Amino acid sequence: MPVYNFKKITVVPPAKDFIDIVLSKTQRKTPTVVHRGYAITRIRQFYMRKVKYTQTNWHEKLSTILEEFPRVDDVHPFYADLLNVLYDKDHYKLALGQLNMAKGLIDKVTKDYVRMMKYADSLYRCKTLKRAAMGRMCTIMKKQQASLAYLEQVRQHLARLPTIDPNTRTILVCGYPNVGKSSFMNKVTRADVEVQPYAFTTKSLFVGHTDYKYLRWQVIDTPGILDRPLEERNTIEMQSITALAHLRAVVLYIVDISEQCGFTIKQQSELFHSIKPLFANKPLMVVCNKTDIRKIEELSQEDQDRIQEMREVVSGGDEMEDGESSSMLTMSTLTEEGVSAVKTAACDKLLVSRVEMKLRSKGTAETLNRIHVAMPTPRDDAARPAVIPAGIEETRAAVAAGNRRQTEKDLQEQFGGAGVYSADFRKNYLLEDESWKYDIMPEILDGHNIMDFVDPDIEAKLAELEREEEELQAAAEAAGEVEMDDDDDDELDEEEKELVEKIRTRKAKIVANHREKKTVANNAPFVPRKFDRERKSNVSSMKEQLSSLGMDPSAAVERCSMTLTPFCEKHEANPPPVKNGPAQHLVDANAAAKKKKVMKWRKWMVDAQCAPSQGAPSLVSVNPRPAKAKAIKLSDKAQRSRNKMAKAGEGDRVIHTKMPKHLFSGKRGIGKTDRR
Repeated sequence: MPVYNFKKITVVPPAKDFIDIVLSKTQRKTPTVVHRGYAITRIRQFYMRKVKYTQTNWHEKLSTILEEFPRVDDVHPFYADLLNVLYDKDHYKLALGQLNMAKGLIDKVTKDYVRMMKYADSLYRCKTLKRAAMGRMCTIMKKQQASLAYLEQVRQHLARLPTIDPNTRTILVCGYPNVGKSSFMNKVTRADVEVQPYAFTTKSLFVGHTDYKYLRWQVIDTPGILDRPLEERNTIEMQSITALAHLRAVVLYIVDISEQCGFTIKQQSELFHSIKPLFANKPLMVVCNKTDIRKIEELSQEDQDRIQEMREVVSGGDEMEDGESSSMLTMSTLTEEGVSAVKTAACDKLLVSRVEMKLRSKGTAETLNRIHVAMPTPRDDAARPAVIPAGIEETRAAVAAGNRRQTEKDLQEQFGGAGVYSADFRKNYLLEDESWKYDIMPEILDGHNIMDFVDPDIEAKLAELEREEEELQAAAEAAGEVEMDDDDDDELDEEEKELVEKIRTRKAKIVANHREKKTVANNAPFVPRKFDRERKSNVSSMKEQLSSLGMDPSAAVERCSMTLTPFCEKHEANPPPVKNGPAQHLVDANAAAKKKKVMKWRKWMVDAQCAPSQGAPSLVSVNPRPAKAKAIKLSDKAQRSRNKMAKAGEGDRVIHTKMPKHLFSGKRGIGKTDRR
């Protein structure tokens, strides 16, 4: 029987979407340009190709749906009955049959219209036949709208069903609603089934897995069953009946002896006897749950007799050697008392049952006839006991007396524990002399031991040299012969010293200004243009406002003038020009020229940066202007190659479109799709 993976069934689209998918694919995958001037054979081939391609798409998609949905006659009887319970087997078969019929009709329509298209004598008739063929295909699929919607609902529900293997080792839990089936499953597996204090919390089959004796076991939690005729049971109860009827598993019938589930022990016993035919040829166990609330001994004699009657049905009237029946167990899922014992007993019973079933099969006798187990016979009556070395016996005796060997773990616990104790590995060294174990390890360089080249009196000799040096230095200081290493400024005359001092002062100012800009630039406040469209926020308005408040605005105005000083004024050593004088007009002319000609501005920047301060003679012997001009020229020359490649700069790594759309798109004619 094929094994189905219901979670991988392809989505079934609605009829309208189905038609759009197929027609759009036909439009994309087939040629779209034809002219009436073409030969009639070429025109026929153009439209026949479209009709055949559309039919192929319908055939493939409908065949995929029919193949992926499970066939009721081919799947395991458990799944066949489950499909019948959940979706109505007749309705399910009818929907698949209608799709299969639609597939055949589409193939027939294609065959008929292609035959007629072979005799078409114009482009108009070919196009009309093509439209009629596609219209009939779409009409056929529109009629399957109800079947497609039903199958999509079935697919969604099948995808939510748990994956149940009907042939693996299985524990099936059943009983009345709210007796503790889901709680037991949550305790023995990693499943998380909802548990609530009302009936029919579990509305479908739930699967969990547990391990026992290195084997994987499948535990199935079934919905609650009520004691009523089969015809009156609903879909929820029929799922449990289907699992009990078709799965080869050990059945755990849970009995709530506290009667908190809302059903008496008498009702639970009657349900047990009514579904007893479903337990045929299956290992069966009756488990009394909720013993933390009520013990079996606290039950009335009538209820104890009913439980004893169920135990006799399970065990077949045979008592165990110890007088207890292994098929009658008690547990409490709240305190977990007895849960592990129930799981162990159920697994052992199922293993024994599976072995017995295999032994009763037809092929077992043939296999046993081929196997011969040889039993060795003693050659004489001499006793040959096991030989144990004397050292092993002494060790065992010492361990029995409590004189065990102290291990590294014992030492670790004794001396501070992990992270504090450091293991001593040297104590186990095997050396000729035990005193060598803790010697300093030699350091080898180029095949030689470094300790062989160390002078043992090196520290004494170093101290002697330092002492002699101190004596010589003291004698020189006493004679006045020591030259102070203050600076080389003594070699300069007064004018040079003054010039060096100015250079240092100016350098310090430049560094300080740079640091101030660097720290303040990102935090400098400014007014956005949308809040000051008339440009009223300026120095003069600030001065007037501070004066009206009775404050001295001179410091603020001076700071603003320092901040707003142009680049040229910062580097000019000449005093500022007199207002309303000829120098002021000269500055205005220069400003206008700078705005118009960028190269002059660039050259002016070089001149301003290289200009020496007023009154200080230049200490630079070589004029740096030609060198800077040459550097700018070389930079422009290096930019030319990037300009040819349309690069913005050295950091431009843009990769432009490798396949321009105007070269790789457009309509294609017949026979132009091979390059794809």
